[in-house]
Amino acid sequence: MTGPLAAPHRTEHDLLGDREVPAGAYYGVHTLRAVENFPITGIPISAHPDLVVALACVKQAAAQANRELGLLDEHRADAIVRACQEIRAGRLHDEFVVDVVQGGAGTSTNMNANEVIANRALELLGHSRGDYDELHPLEHVNLSQSTNDAYPTAVRIALQTAARQLGTTLTVLADAFSAKAAEFAPVVKMGRTQLQDAVPMTLGQEFGAFAVTIREDVERLTEASRLLLEINLGGTAIGTGLNAPARYAGTACAHLCELTNLPVTTAVDLVEATWDVGAFVQLSGVLKRIAVKLSKICNDLRLLSSGPRTGLGEINLPAVQAGSSIMPGKVNPVIPEAVNQVAFRVIGHDATVTLAAEGGQLQLNAFEPVIAHSLLDSLAMLTSACRTLTERCVSGITANVEHLRDNVDHSIGTVTALNPFIGYTAATGVAAEALATGRSVRDLVLERGLLTEDQLDQLLRPENLAFTTNPASPG
Repeated sequence: MTGPLAAPHRTEHDLLGDREVPAGAYYGVHTLRAVENFPITGIPISAHPDLVVALACVKQAAAQANRELGLLDEHRADAIVRACQEIRAGRLHDEFVVDVVQGGAGTSTNMNANEVIANRALELLGHSRGDYDELHPLEHVNLSQSTNDAYPTAVRIALQTAARQLGTTLTVLADAFSAKAAEFAPVVKMGRTQLQDAVPMTLGQEFGAFAVTIREDVERLTEASRLLLEINLGGTAIGTGLNAPARYAGTACAHLCELTNLPVTTAVDLVEATWDVGAFVQLSGVLKRIAVKLSKICNDLRLLSSGPRTGLGEINLPAVQAGSSIMPGKVNPVIPEAVNQVAFRVIGHDATVTLAAEGGQLQLNAFEPVIAHSLLDSLAMLTSACRTLTERCVSGITANVEHLRDNVDHSIGTVTALNPFIGYTAATGVAAEALATGRSVRDLVLERGLLTEDQLDQLLRPENLAFTTNPASPG
Protein backbone atom coordinates (compact mmCIF):
# COMPACT_ATOMS: atom_id res chain seq x y z
CA MET A 1 0.00 0.00 0.00
CA THR A 2 1.26 3.50 -0.82
CA GLY A 3 0.02 7.01 -0.07
CA PRO A 4 -1.20 8.69 3.12
CA LEU A 5 -3.14 5.60 4.29
CA ALA A 6 -0.08 3.33 4.19
CA ALA A 7 0.88 1.88 7.57
CA PRO A 8 4.22 3.19 8.91
CA HIS A 9 7.14 0.82 8.71
CA ARG A 10 10.62 0.49 10.07
CA THR A 11 13.58 -0.91 8.15
CA GLU A 12 15.40 -3.95 9.50
CA HIS A 13 18.38 -5.80 8.09
CA ASP A 14 19.38 -9.46 7.97
CA LEU A 15 21.88 -11.46 5.90
CA LEU A 16 19.56 -11.28 2.86
CA GLY A 17 19.27 -7.49 2.97
CA ASP A 18 16.84 -4.81 4.13
CA ARG A 19 13.11 -5.31 4.68
CA GLU A 20 10.33 -3.07 5.88
CA VAL A 21 8.60 -4.35 9.01
CA PRO A 22 5.34 -2.85 10.31
CA ALA A 23 6.37 -0.20 12.82
CA GLY A 24 3.88 -1.45 15.40
CA ALA A 25 5.06 -5.05 15.27
CA TYR A 26 7.13 -6.53 18.06
CA TYR A 27 8.46 -9.19 15.71
CA GLY A 28 11.22 -8.34 13.23
CA VAL A 29 12.72 -9.20 9.88
CA HIS A 30 13.46 -12.85 10.59
CA THR A 31 9.87 -13.44 11.63
CA LEU A 32 8.59 -11.53 8.61
CA ARG A 33 10.53 -13.74 6.22
CA ALA A 34 9.32 -16.86 8.03
CA VAL A 35 5.70 -15.77 7.69
CA GLU A 36 6.27 -15.29 3.97
CA ASN A 37 8.12 -18.59 3.57
CA PHE A 38 5.73 -20.82 5.47
CA PRO A 39 2.08 -20.14 4.63
CA ILE A 40 1.41 -23.81 5.38
CA THR A 41 -1.32 -24.48 7.95
CA GLY A 42 -2.53 -20.99 8.78
CA ILE A 43 -1.98 -21.91 12.45
CA PRO A 44 0.50 -19.61 14.22
CA ILE A 45 2.59 -20.80 17.13
CA SER A 46 0.45 -18.57 19.36
CA ALA A 47 -2.19 -21.31 19.00
CA HIS A 48 -0.03 -23.18 21.52
CA PRO A 49 0.15 -20.76 24.47
CA ASP A 50 2.05 -23.30 26.57
CA LEU A 51 4.85 -23.18 23.99
CA VAL A 52 4.93 -19.37 23.95
CA VAL A 53 5.14 -19.29 27.74
CA ALA A 54 7.83 -21.98 27.70
CA LEU A 55 9.89 -19.99 25.20
CA ALA A 56 9.70 -16.98 27.52
CA CYS A 57 10.80 -19.17 30.43
CA VAL A 58 13.84 -20.40 28.50
CA LYS A 59 14.82 -16.89 27.40
CA GLN A 60 14.38 -15.54 30.92
CA ALA A 61 16.47 -18.36 32.40
CA ALA A 62 19.15 -17.68 29.79
CA ALA A 63 19.22 -13.95 30.55
CA GLN A 64 19.49 -14.60 34.29
CA ALA A 65 22.31 -17.09 33.72
CA ASN A 66 24.15 -14.72 31.39
CA ARG A 67 23.84 -11.92 33.94
CA GLU A 68 25.05 -14.17 36.75
CA LEU A 69 28.07 -15.24 34.68
CA GLY A 70 28.92 -11.63 33.77
CA LEU A 71 28.05 -11.96 30.05
CA LEU A 72 25.05 -9.61 30.09
CA ASP A 73 24.93 -6.23 31.79
CA GLU A 74 22.36 -5.53 34.46
CA HIS A 75 20.06 -3.12 32.62
CA ARG A 76 19.75 -5.26 29.48
CA ALA A 77 19.24 -8.42 31.52
CA ASP A 78 16.55 -6.75 33.63
CA ALA A 79 14.71 -5.54 30.53
CA ILE A 80 14.81 -9.00 28.94
CA VAL A 81 13.57 -10.60 32.15
CA ARG A 82 10.69 -8.10 32.44
CA ALA A 83 9.68 -8.70 28.82
CA CYS A 84 9.71 -12.45 29.41
CA GLN A 85 7.64 -12.06 32.56
CA GLU A 86 5.00 -10.17 30.58
CA ILE A 87 4.84 -12.91 27.95
CA ARG A 88 4.58 -15.55 30.66
CA ALA A 89 1.64 -13.56 32.06
CA GLY A 90 -0.13 -13.74 28.69
CA ARG A 91 0.91 -10.52 26.97
CA LEU A 92 2.11 -10.25 23.35
CA HIS A 93 1.12 -13.81 22.40
CA ASP A 94 -0.47 -12.47 19.22
CA GLU A 95 3.02 -11.40 18.11
CA PHE A 96 4.08 -15.05 17.79
CA VAL A 97 2.96 -15.34 14.19
CA VAL A 98 5.12 -17.92 12.41
CA ASP A 99 3.39 -21.07 11.19
CA VAL A 100 3.54 -24.18 13.36
CA VAL A 101 4.93 -26.11 10.38
CA GLN A 102 8.21 -24.57 9.26
CA GLY A 103 11.58 -25.54 7.92
CA GLY A 104 14.73 -24.89 9.92
CA ALA A 105 14.31 -27.11 12.99
CA GLY A 106 12.45 -24.39 14.87
CA THR A 107 14.74 -21.50 13.95
CA SER A 108 11.80 -19.32 12.88
CA THR A 109 10.06 -19.89 16.20
CA ASN A 110 13.24 -19.08 18.12
CA MET A 111 13.79 -15.93 16.04
CA ASN A 112 10.18 -14.88 16.60
CA ALA A 113 10.69 -15.18 20.36
CA ASN A 114 14.03 -13.36 20.26
CA GLU A 115 12.59 -10.43 18.30
CA VAL A 116 9.41 -10.01 20.35
CA ILE A 117 11.36 -10.11 23.61
CA ALA A 118 14.03 -7.73 22.28
CA ASN A 119 11.56 -5.15 21.03
CA ARG A 120 9.50 -5.20 24.22
CA ALA A 121 12.71 -4.94 26.25
CA LEU A 122 13.74 -1.94 24.13
CA GLU A 123 10.45 -0.24 24.98
CA LEU A 124 11.01 -0.91 28.66
CA LEU A 125 14.43 0.73 28.32
CA GLY A 126 12.88 3.77 26.65
CA HIS A 127 14.02 2.99 23.10
CA SER A 128 12.13 2.41 19.87
CA ARG A 129 11.33 -1.00 18.47
CA GLY A 130 14.04 -2.05 16.04
CA ASP A 131 16.73 0.00 17.82
CA TYR A 132 18.95 -3.06 17.97
CA ASP A 133 22.15 -1.13 18.66
CA GLU A 134 20.84 -0.85 22.22
CA LEU A 135 19.55 -4.39 22.64
CA HIS A 136 19.77 -7.05 19.94
CA PRO A 137 17.59 -10.16 19.44
CA LEU A 138 20.62 -12.35 18.71
CA GLU A 139 23.49 -10.65 20.51
CA HIS A 140 21.60 -10.33 23.80
CA VAL A 141 18.30 -12.27 23.93
CA ASN A 142 19.82 -15.33 22.20
CA LEU A 143 23.16 -15.03 24.02
CA SER A 144 24.80 -18.42 24.85
CA GLN A 145 22.06 -20.23 22.94
CA SER A 146 21.22 -21.87 19.66
CA THR A 147 17.82 -22.78 18.29
CA ASN A 148 19.03 -26.36 18.66
CA ASP A 149 19.03 -26.21 22.46
CA ALA A 150 16.62 -23.36 23.29
CA TYR A 151 13.77 -24.59 21.09
CA PRO A 152 13.62 -28.27 22.15
CA THR A 153 13.98 -27.23 25.78
CA ALA A 154 10.95 -24.96 25.39
CA VAL A 155 9.02 -27.74 23.65
CA ARG A 156 9.72 -30.11 26.53
CA ILE A 157 8.57 -27.54 29.09
CA ALA A 158 5.40 -26.87 27.09
CA LEU A 159 4.65 -30.59 26.77
CA GLN A 160 5.15 -31.06 30.51
CA THR A 161 2.61 -28.34 31.23
CA ALA A 162 0.08 -29.69 28.75
CA ALA A 163 0.55 -33.27 29.93
CA ARG A 164 -0.18 -32.25 33.52
CA GLN A 165 -3.40 -30.61 32.38
CA LEU A 166 -4.43 -33.77 30.51
CA GLY A 167 -3.59 -35.93 33.53
CA THR A 168 -5.83 -33.79 35.73
CA THR A 169 -8.70 -33.95 33.25
CA LEU A 170 -8.34 -37.71 32.82
CA THR A 171 -8.50 -38.13 36.60
CA VAL A 172 -11.73 -36.14 36.74
CA LEU A 173 -13.18 -38.35 33.98
CA ALA A 174 -12.14 -41.48 35.88
CA ASP A 175 -13.81 -40.09 39.00
CA ALA A 176 -17.02 -39.55 37.02
CA PHE A 177 -16.98 -43.17 35.85
CA SER A 178 -16.27 -44.32 39.41
CA ALA A 179 -19.28 -42.37 40.65
CA LYS A 180 -21.45 -44.05 38.02
CA ALA A 181 -19.97 -47.42 38.97
CA ALA A 182 -21.12 -46.90 42.55
CA GLU A 183 -24.54 -45.71 41.39
CA PHE A 184 -24.99 -48.69 39.08
CA ALA A 185 -23.51 -51.30 41.44
CA PRO A 186 -26.86 -53.09 42.05
CA VAL A 187 -27.94 -53.05 38.39
CA VAL A 188 -27.58 -56.51 36.84
CA LYS A 189 -27.16 -56.85 33.09
CA MET A 190 -25.82 -59.23 30.49
CA GLY A 191 -22.18 -58.97 29.57
CA ARG A 192 -21.24 -59.59 25.96
CA THR A 193 -18.31 -61.03 24.06
CA GLN A 194 -18.10 -60.60 20.28
CA LEU A 195 -21.47 -58.79 20.51
CA GLN A 196 -23.13 -62.01 21.69
CA ASP A 197 -24.65 -62.68 25.11
CA ALA A 198 -22.00 -63.94 27.51
CA VAL A 199 -22.60 -63.99 31.25
CA PRO A 200 -24.27 -61.67 33.73
CA MET A 201 -22.46 -58.77 35.32
CA THR A 202 -23.46 -55.46 36.84
CA LEU A 203 -23.56 -52.14 35.07
CA GLY A 204 -21.41 -50.91 37.95
CA GLN A 205 -18.70 -53.40 37.02
CA GLU A 206 -18.79 -52.18 33.42
CA PHE A 207 -18.44 -48.52 34.38
CA GLY A 208 -15.88 -49.35 37.06
CA ALA A 209 -13.68 -50.94 34.42
CA PHE A 210 -13.82 -47.68 32.44
CA ALA A 211 -12.53 -45.83 35.50
CA VAL A 212 -9.72 -48.33 36.11
CA THR A 213 -8.42 -48.24 32.54
CA ILE A 214 -8.36 -44.43 32.52
CA ARG A 215 -6.44 -44.31 35.79
CA GLU A 216 -3.89 -46.70 34.30
CA ASP A 217 -3.41 -44.24 31.44
CA VAL A 218 -2.81 -41.40 33.90
CA GLU A 219 0.06 -43.47 35.31
CA ARG A 220 1.51 -44.11 31.85
CA LEU A 221 1.23 -40.40 31.01
CA THR A 222 3.08 -39.49 34.20
CA GLU A 223 5.85 -41.95 33.35
CA ALA A 224 6.24 -40.59 29.81
CA SER A 225 6.25 -37.01 31.06
CA ARG A 226 9.23 -37.68 33.31
CA LEU A 227 11.37 -38.33 30.22
CA LEU A 228 10.76 -34.74 29.14
CA LEU A 229 12.56 -33.37 32.18
CA GLU A 230 16.01 -33.99 30.68
CA ILE A 231 17.00 -30.94 28.60
CA ASN A 232 19.89 -29.98 26.35
CA LEU A 233 19.99 -26.26 27.17
CA GLY A 234 23.65 -25.22 27.05
CA GLY A 235 24.53 -27.60 24.25
CA THR A 236 24.10 -24.80 21.67
CA ALA A 237 24.38 -25.90 18.03
CA ILE A 238 25.07 -29.64 18.16
CA GLY A 239 25.66 -30.33 21.82
CA THR A 240 29.30 -29.25 22.10
CA GLY A 241 28.41 -26.09 24.03
CA LEU A 242 30.24 -23.85 21.54
CA ASN A 243 29.87 -20.13 22.41
CA ALA A 244 28.47 -20.89 25.88
CA PRO A 245 30.67 -20.61 29.00
CA ALA A 246 31.44 -23.72 31.01
CA ARG A 247 29.02 -22.99 33.86
CA TYR A 248 26.21 -21.81 31.62
CA ALA A 249 24.29 -25.10 31.22
CA GLY A 250 23.99 -25.78 34.92
CA THR A 251 23.25 -22.16 35.79
CA ALA A 252 20.54 -21.79 33.15
CA CYS A 253 19.02 -25.12 34.16
CA ALA A 254 18.83 -24.01 37.79
CA HIS A 255 17.02 -20.81 36.82
CA LEU A 256 14.65 -22.78 34.58
CA CYS A 257 13.79 -25.10 37.47
CA GLU A 258 12.90 -22.10 39.59
CA LEU A 259 10.82 -20.43 36.86
CA THR A 260 8.85 -23.50 35.82
CA ASN A 261 8.67 -25.34 39.16
CA LEU A 262 9.77 -28.43 37.26
CA PRO A 263 12.75 -30.65 38.25
CA VAL A 264 14.47 -30.33 34.88
CA THR A 265 18.00 -31.67 34.60
CA THR A 266 20.82 -31.19 32.10
CA ALA A 267 21.39 -34.24 29.91
CA VAL A 268 24.57 -36.18 30.62
CA ASP A 269 25.49 -36.29 26.92
CA LEU A 270 24.41 -33.08 25.22
CA VAL A 271 25.41 -34.28 21.75
CA GLU A 272 23.04 -37.25 22.04
CA ALA A 273 20.35 -35.13 23.67
CA THR A 274 20.42 -32.61 20.82
CA TRP A 275 19.30 -35.10 18.18
CA ASP A 276 17.38 -37.63 20.30
CA VAL A 277 13.60 -37.27 20.17
CA GLY A 278 12.82 -40.57 21.88
CA ALA A 279 10.92 -38.86 24.70
CA PHE A 280 8.58 -37.33 22.12
CA VAL A 281 7.97 -40.72 20.53
CA GLN A 282 7.26 -42.22 23.93
CA LEU A 283 4.78 -39.48 24.82
CA SER A 284 3.10 -39.79 21.44
CA GLY A 285 2.65 -43.52 21.98
CA VAL A 286 1.00 -42.92 25.33
CA LEU A 287 -1.32 -40.31 23.81
CA LYS A 288 -2.27 -42.83 21.13
CA ARG A 289 -2.95 -45.39 23.84
CA ILE A 290 -5.20 -42.92 25.66
CA ALA A 291 -6.99 -42.05 22.42
CA VAL A 292 -7.58 -45.68 21.47
CA LYS A 293 -9.00 -46.56 24.87
CA LEU A 294 -11.17 -43.44 25.08
CA SER A 295 -12.52 -44.19 21.63
CA LYS A 296 -13.31 -47.78 22.65
CA ILE A 297 -15.18 -46.51 25.72
CA CYS A 298 -17.14 -44.08 23.55
CA ASN A 299 -17.98 -46.90 21.12
CA ASP A 300 -19.37 -48.82 24.10
CA LEU A 301 -21.41 -45.84 25.28
CA ARG A 302 -22.90 -45.46 21.81
CA LEU A 303 -23.73 -49.18 21.59
CA LEU A 304 -25.19 -49.37 25.09
CA SER A 305 -27.40 -46.34 24.41
CA SER A 306 -28.41 -47.40 20.90
CA GLY A 307 -32.07 -47.38 19.96
CA PRO A 308 -33.66 -46.19 22.11
CA ARG A 309 -36.28 -48.83 21.22
CA THR A 310 -34.69 -50.95 18.52
CA GLY A 311 -31.12 -51.05 19.81
CA LEU A 312 -29.57 -52.20 23.08
CA GLY A 313 -31.16 -49.35 24.99
CA GLU A 314 -29.43 -50.24 28.26
CA ILE A 315 -28.37 -46.72 29.22
CA ASN A 316 -29.47 -43.21 28.35
CA LEU A 317 -26.97 -40.53 27.40
CA PRO A 318 -27.93 -36.93 28.20
CA ALA A 319 -29.81 -35.29 25.33
CA VAL A 320 -27.70 -32.24 24.49
CA GLN A 321 -29.06 -31.28 21.06
CA ALA A 322 -31.54 -32.29 18.38
CA GLY A 323 -30.20 -35.13 16.29
CA SER A 324 -31.75 -34.63 12.89
CA SER A 325 -33.03 -32.00 10.51
CA ILE A 326 -35.60 -34.44 9.12
CA MET A 327 -36.39 -37.04 11.82
CA PRO A 328 -38.39 -35.49 14.68
CA GLY A 329 -37.43 -36.62 18.16
CA LYS A 330 -34.12 -38.16 17.14
CA VAL A 331 -31.23 -37.59 19.56
CA ASN A 332 -27.72 -38.70 18.66
CA PRO A 333 -24.71 -39.62 20.85
CA VAL A 334 -22.87 -36.53 19.68
CA ILE A 335 -20.44 -36.20 22.60
CA PRO A 336 -18.97 -39.70 22.25
CA GLU A 337 -18.87 -39.18 18.48
CA ALA A 338 -16.81 -36.03 18.96
CA VAL A 339 -14.39 -37.88 21.24
CA ASN A 340 -14.08 -40.64 18.63
CA GLN A 341 -13.01 -38.03 16.08
CA VAL A 342 -10.45 -36.55 18.46
CA ALA A 343 -9.04 -40.04 18.88
CA PHE A 344 -8.70 -40.45 15.13
CA ARG A 345 -6.74 -37.18 14.96
CA VAL A 346 -4.44 -38.21 17.82
CA ILE A 347 -3.73 -41.56 16.18
CA GLY A 348 -2.84 -39.71 12.98
CA HIS A 349 -0.57 -37.34 14.88
CA ASP A 350 1.25 -40.35 16.32
CA ALA A 351 2.04 -41.52 12.80
CA THR A 352 3.37 -38.04 12.00
CA VAL A 353 5.56 -38.00 15.12
CA THR A 354 6.91 -41.45 14.30
CA LEU A 355 7.91 -40.50 10.76
CA ALA A 356 9.35 -37.14 11.83
CA ALA A 357 11.41 -38.79 14.55
CA GLU A 358 12.77 -41.40 12.15
CA GLY A 359 13.58 -38.70 9.58
CA GLY A 360 16.21 -36.99 11.72
CA GLN A 361 19.77 -37.01 10.39
CA LEU A 362 23.18 -36.82 12.00
CA GLN A 363 23.41 -34.24 14.83
CA LEU A 364 19.92 -32.71 14.62
CA ASN A 365 16.30 -33.54 13.89
CA ALA A 366 15.01 -30.85 11.55
CA PHE A 367 11.40 -31.92 11.99
CA GLU A 368 10.81 -31.01 15.61
CA PRO A 369 8.29 -28.27 14.67
CA VAL A 370 5.80 -30.81 13.33
CA ILE A 371 6.53 -33.09 16.29
CA ALA A 372 5.83 -30.24 18.70
CA HIS A 373 2.66 -29.18 16.92
CA SER A 374 1.37 -32.75 16.70
CA LEU A 375 1.96 -33.46 20.38
CA LEU A 376 0.64 -30.13 21.65
CA ASP A 377 -2.42 -30.44 19.43
CA SER A 378 -3.06 -33.99 20.66
CA LEU A 379 -2.71 -32.95 24.28
CA ALA A 380 -5.04 -29.97 23.86
CA MET A 381 -7.68 -31.97 21.99
CA LEU A 382 -7.62 -34.86 24.46
CA THR A 383 -7.88 -32.47 27.40
CA SER A 384 -10.90 -30.72 25.89
CA ALA A 385 -12.46 -34.01 24.82
CA CYS A 386 -12.15 -35.54 28.29
CA ARG A 387 -13.60 -32.45 29.91
CA THR A 388 -16.53 -32.45 27.48
CA LEU A 389 -17.11 -36.18 27.88
CA THR A 390 -17.22 -35.79 31.66
CA GLU A 391 -19.44 -32.73 31.85
CA ARG A 392 -21.75 -33.25 28.87
CA CYS A 393 -22.13 -37.01 28.89
CA VAL A 394 -20.85 -39.31 31.65
CA SER A 395 -22.14 -37.30 34.60
CA GLY A 396 -25.69 -37.44 33.22
CA ILE A 397 -25.91 -41.10 32.16
CA THR A 398 -28.89 -43.06 33.50
CA ALA A 399 -29.68 -46.78 33.41
CA ASN A 400 -32.77 -48.58 32.12
CA VAL A 401 -32.85 -50.90 35.10
CA GLU A 402 -35.97 -52.94 34.30
CA HIS A 403 -34.91 -53.48 30.70
CA LEU A 404 -31.50 -54.70 31.84
CA ARG A 405 -33.02 -57.13 34.34
CA ASP A 406 -35.47 -58.39 31.76
CA ASN A 407 -32.57 -59.10 29.40
CA VAL A 408 -30.89 -61.18 32.09
CA ASP A 409 -34.06 -63.11 32.86
CA HIS A 410 -34.55 -64.02 29.21
CA SER A 411 -30.93 -64.69 28.29
CA ILE A 412 -29.47 -68.15 27.99
CA GLY A 413 -26.25 -66.65 29.32
CA THR A 414 -27.48 -67.26 32.86
CA VAL A 415 -27.03 -70.99 32.30
CA THR A 416 -23.26 -70.52 32.54
CA ALA A 417 -23.69 -69.73 36.23
CA LEU A 418 -25.29 -73.16 36.66
CA ASN A 419 -22.40 -75.15 35.10
CA PRO A 420 -20.79 -76.06 38.45
CA PHE A 421 -24.12 -77.30 39.77
CA ILE A 422 -25.75 -79.19 36.88
CA GLY A 423 -22.75 -79.95 34.70
CA TYR A 424 -21.70 -78.65 31.29
CA THR A 425 -23.63 -81.28 29.31
CA ALA A 426 -26.92 -80.63 31.07
CA ALA A 427 -26.35 -76.88 30.87
CA THR A 428 -25.74 -77.16 27.11
CA GLY A 429 -29.02 -79.01 26.66
CA VAL A 430 -30.91 -76.38 28.62
CA ALA A 431 -29.27 -73.59 26.62
CA ALA A 432 -30.08 -75.23 23.28
CA GLU A 433 -33.75 -75.77 24.17
CA ALA A 434 -34.10 -72.27 25.61
CA LEU A 435 -32.68 -70.80 22.41
CA ALA A 436 -34.91 -72.95 20.20
CA THR A 437 -38.16 -72.47 22.13
CA GLY A 438 -37.77 -69.04 23.69
CA ARG A 439 -38.47 -70.50 27.10
CA SER A 440 -36.50 -69.32 30.13
CA VAL A 441 -33.51 -71.15 31.55
CA ARG A 442 -35.19 -71.15 34.95
CA ASP A 443 -38.33 -72.94 33.71
CA LEU A 444 -36.35 -75.59 31.85
CA VAL A 445 -34.04 -76.33 34.79
CA LEU A 446 -37.05 -76.79 37.07
CA GLU A 447 -38.89 -78.88 34.50
CA ARG A 448 -35.93 -81.23 34.14
CA GLY A 449 -35.53 -81.49 37.89
CA LEU A 450 -31.93 -80.36 37.75
CA LEU A 451 -32.25 -77.98 40.71
CA THR A 452 -34.91 -77.01 43.23
CA GLU A 453 -36.67 -73.66 43.15
CA ASP A 454 -34.87 -72.57 46.32
CA GLN A 455 -31.50 -73.47 44.82
CA LEU A 456 -32.30 -71.55 41.65
CA ASP A 457 -33.45 -68.53 43.63
CA GLN A 458 -30.12 -68.51 45.43
CA LEU A 459 -27.94 -69.14 42.39
CA LEU A 460 -29.71 -66.59 40.20
CA ARG A 461 -29.64 -63.81 42.75
CA PRO A 462 -28.24 -60.65 41.12
CA GLU A 463 -25.15 -60.47 43.32
CA ASN A 464 -24.33 -64.10 42.64
CA LEU A 465 -24.87 -63.79 38.90
CA ALA A 466 -22.34 -60.98 38.75
CA PHE A 467 -19.99 -62.60 41.28
CA THR A 468 -20.14 -59.58 43.56
CA THR A 469 -20.21 -62.18 46.37
CA ASN A 470 -19.25 -65.85 46.39
CA PRO A 471 -21.97 -67.96 44.74
CA ALA A 472 -23.80 -70.48 46.86
CA SER A 473 -22.48 -74.03 46.97
CA PRO A 474 -24.71 -76.79 45.60
CA GLY A 475 -26.81 -78.43 48.26
